Amino acid sequence: MPTKERNIAMMGYRSVGKSSLCIQFVEGQFVDSYDPTIENTFTKIERVKSQDYIVKLIDTAGQDEYSIFPVQYSMDYHGYVLVYSITSQKSFEVVKIIYEKLLDVMGKKYVPVVLVGNKTDLQPERTVSTEEGKKLAESWRAAFLETSAKQNESVGDIFHQLLILIENENGNPQEKSSCLVS
Repeated sequence: MPTKERNIAMMGYRSVGKSSLCIQFVEGQFVDSYDPTIENTFTKIERVKSQDYIVKLIDTAGQDEYSIFPVQYSMDYHGYVLVYSITSQKSFEVVKIIYEKLLDVMGKKYVPVVLVGNKTDLQPERTVSTEEGKKLAESWRAAFLETSAKQNESVGDIFHQLLILIENENGNPQEKSSCLVS
């Protein structure tokens, strides 16, 4: 089978770990320093169910509730990873706004999305429950994962699940995984 190229945008509030998730996925390491991102592109070949994908990850600048949705992320993108920190209620609220703006700009009722609650290594500081994340993802028909970029917990699963959602959206259903929200 020919390799398929898939463009994926990482979006969320600032300091939620978008860049850390990208670097962990692509390079297998955790970078502890924080440098605000303007925009970075990462590329990795990923295999899902014997299909090879060139995953082009766009790590976007942190958004807030007042950000205008960057129109360039609505064209030629196959799926979205919307990230919040489990230690920040504000980042959880912002991710809802980003999702609404995304649908609005795309003019669609559905886009392939994985909602990610990052920073599970900081459990004592948790302010957003797993249940809240699951409920939100269900309302979006999105996949949901909690991750730790620092501990490389469930990081690869984000992209694996999103590639399956994208294929299903493109009319190439893979066998259903028990993790997907229907």
